[in-house]
Amino acid sequence: MMTTNQEFKNSALAVLKGNWLNAVLSSLVFSVVMCIVTGASSIVQIFSDPFNFPLWGTGAGGFLLMWLVGMPVTVGFYYSFCALYTYSDARLVQNIFNYGFKYYGRAIGGMLLVVVFTFLWSLLFVIPGIVKGYSYALTPYILIDDPQISIRDAVRKSQRMMSGQKFNLFYLQLSFIGWWILSILTGGIGFLWLIPYYTTSMAIFYRNLRDNIPA
Repeated sequence: MMTTNQEFKNSALAVLKGNWLNAVLSSLVFSVVMCIVTGASSIVQIFSDPFNFPLWGTGAGGFLLMWLVGMPVTVGFYYSFCALYTYSDARLVQNIFNYGFKYYGRAIGGMLLVVVFTFLWSLLFVIPGIVKGYSYALTPYILIDDPQISIRDAVRKSQRMMSGQKFNLFYLQLSFIGWWILSILTGGIGFLWLIPYYTTSMAIFYRNLRDNIPA
């Protein structure tokens, strides 16, 4: 079982070797789609509440559009890199939509539960909400990787798998902070490479837990 951040990151780089063109293209497509959805959400908000200028994009219409389109695309994007690692499936752009919309109901329902549960825990205090957010972090992968279980059980499975692993995930995410800063300094262009690197590392973290920790 891999235990260090560097091992996860080295494995991610090995997976991406020879697949960087597809990875960067998928990152670009994902970013463009999310920008379009965000822009469309703002337009919907303008027409639904034109006097609510300071809060464009936060109204019910804009939120619904963001959720119904943006969430499946996001889940599909995450899992496309999991499929690259697990099955050597390099059809990253295609798989964003294949996975996101094939499991459309699960993606929306599962992530809605995650948001609701995290919000409810956050009502107690900020820290419990953050901790629970880490408990639910594997839900996007489980929803697709294990389609036989219910949405609620997918969330529970994430909680079981993340028991005792929350700091490890946080530490792995924190190890990318230098790359995030560097990507900002490139005017954002570096994110096209960083996001696949980061997302692949997260997917390997998930698969490592799935294969080594009974859930």
